[in-house]
Amino acid sequence: MSKIRFKAISESAQRESRIIEEKGRRSELFCVNVFNTEKMLQYLTKDALESVQGAIFSGTKIDRKIADQVAEAMKGWAIAMGATHYTHWFQPLTGSTAEKHDAFFDLLPNGTALEKFGGGQLVQQEPDASSFPSGGIRNTFEARGYTAWDPTSPAFIYGTTLCVPTVFVSYTGEALDNKAPLLRALHAVDEAATAVAKYFDKTVAKVNATLGWEQEYFLIDKALAHSRPDIILTGRTLVGHTAAKGQQLDDHYFGVIPSRVLSFMSDLEKECTKLGIPVKTRHNEVAPNQFELAPVFEEANLAVDHNLLLMDIMDKVADKHNFKVLFHEKPFAEINGSGKHNNWSLATDTGVNLLSPGSTPMKNLQFLTFFVNTIKAVNTYEELLRSSIASASNDHRLGANEAPPAIFSIFVGSQLSRVLDELEGVSQGKLSPEEKTELKLNVVGKIPEILLDNTDRNRTSPFAFTGNKFEMRGVGSKTNCAKPMTILNTIVAKQLTDFKKEVDALVDKKSLKKDEAIFNVLREYIKTSKRIRFDGDGYSVEWEKEAVRRKLSNNKTTPEALKVLTTKESLELFKATKVLSEVEVRARQEVELDSYILHLQIEGRVLKELVYNHILPSSIEYQNKLIKNVMGIKDIYGAAHKKLTDGQLSIIEQIAEHLVEVKKLVDHMTDTRKKANKLLDSDKKANAYCENVKPYFSQIRYHCDKLEQVVEDQTWPLTKYRELLFIK
Repeated sequence: MSKIRFKAISESAQRESRIIEEKGRRSELFCVNVFNTEKMLQYLTKDALESVQGAIFSGTKIDRKIADQVAEAMKGWAIAMGATHYTHWFQPLTGSTAEKHDAFFDLLPNGTALEKFGGGQLVQQEPDASSFPSGGIRNTFEARGYTAWDPTSPAFIYGTTLCVPTVFVSYTGEALDNKAPLLRALHAVDEAATAVAKYFDKTVAKVNATLGWEQEYFLIDKALAHSRPDIILTGRTLVGHTAAKGQQLDDHYFGVIPSRVLSFMSDLEKECTKLGIPVKTRHNEVAPNQFELAPVFEEANLAVDHNLLLMDIMDKVADKHNFKVLFHEKPFAEINGSGKHNNWSLATDTGVNLLSPGSTPMKNLQFLTFFVNTIKAVNTYEELLRSSIASASNDHRLGANEAPPAIFSIFVGSQLSRVLDELEGVSQGKLSPEEKTELKLNVVGKIPEILLDNTDRNRTSPFAFTGNKFEMRGVGSKTNCAKPMTILNTIVAKQLTDFKKEVDALVDKKSLKKDEAIFNVLREYIKTSKRIRFDGDGYSVEWEKEAVRRKLSNNKTTPEALKVLTTKESLELFKATKVLSEVEVRARQEVELDSYILHLQIEGRVLKELVYNHILPSSIEYQNKLIKNVMGIKDIYGAAHKKLTDGQLSIIEQIAEHLVEVKKLVDHMTDTRKKANKLLDSDKKANAYCENVKPYFSQIRYHCDKLEQVVEDQTWPLTKYRELLFIK
């Protein structure tokens, strides 16, 4: 195994940067492989174009004849672009994407060949997708699941395949994917936000949730990654002593991008641009060999699709450049992990960002309305929002020095906090002329000035307001953004619906003017949501104690976090917004628990293999070398050898002690894992893995890392942190 390590080091050290030709402007490449509005204008009839745009804007159904026209146009464009196959591209509950390719090629009864792709094939397919997790919605032998075209996300060509974004549902109509609930949540927030936005602008007809994700990742040389079974099988290092130099000098963050990495980034951006992914920012992150990529904000559904597509492109482009991309939230101990910050806002079809202050008091009241309602939504459903980012891998990151804690809180900044405190003092009922003037001129009117120099982010806050958007910082780097975005848009939709009912009731029953009613309702929301606002250090012990006093949840593990999904309040929320049925919610909880169990199960098995097949043999080999050395010195010096071999004997004893402990711990872990596997209830099984199996991982690692420190470098089989993180 040590030979593999040194061969990998030699191979990676000799890599050279690939030359990436940059021809023409990036804007000229944008969307060349996307069947967007520009392509539709070229290929579709006027009726077909209007029908597709109606489906995108207002969700109207597309007639079958129109679908045939769209399919024919897509086929013509795709074949002209060199495509030979088509696929329904969907998002099963695995968290990634799936596809089954079919050739355009078909045969007529007379044996004549032709290219075929009709409306039926575009709108709906029936993949044999029975092995995807369903949480009990259907059995494995019931293979009937349907993929249905999502016209709001444009088709694209990837390689030689026309990819049609779709939802994935069961025969009985339940969602078996992450896209369908997201679309429902976006529809719910559109309806609720549009109704509220009309208080301020009657011409608003639609509100889109927008998303700008920031993708963090590690890049490791492919040969080095393949020399580590734990990286290949689990995405992270299960053992490994920290390098003498890590990130403590802050010399990697925003530093000069290594040439090989820059070539990879240039190639990646080129491919992303062709597929309409508007990548814009790239830089070194804090940890060695850690980087970040961020795009321009987009409509949330499209942004989610683009992020999933990006991760697939990253894998393929990295392979060309002899890299391995690590999306795991914590691939290396003691250095920063990776997140996927979700920057969220709401935008009207009239071009207004509802979370951005305007030039007039009325526009700022609109801002305050959506700002405070979002705070209220997060306060009410903070535990549910926490559940949306729960996973076995993200548990390693949350609460670490680079990530927010598992306690949900909102950072708004001291100056905005003062504005909210002033609004909290608004009189109940009708406002006096003086109070109206004070509010409009000195409180609401001055918000743009306040925000001008108040957009700093609190890096310890899970949910921070950053000037014109909220940033959800706890999302894990390999998480499908659809999950947190579904929950966030659902809770905001419910909150805005409740808000409008309360405002309308004050206007109708209390004869308050609209502005007075809005101020009155916002005042109560500010009071009841005060506990969620926190501008301090999220890592402090004092905050944990304060969070308990405020009755905020602190669900540090995935099994804890997922319990909230099936509470009465959560089920009522999903039912009221029509985002998920009770069957779908319970299925998702089951899938998430199973995923958690399987990830820990795999890690336990890999850890045992590493210890038995690599660490024990290499440690014993080195121990035997030392024993042989001691015996040789004894043969030469006799009894005098003792004072000459103190060092060797000490190391021999250290190795022996760690070997005894690590083997004992691995055997206990294996027995504990077998007991957990016998449990049939997913909740009990997940808890058994969390509370009984997982603690062994760190204990075993401790002894393995101590052995790495004393076993000679030439004998140690596993590629070390200094090699994984500092070979560029």
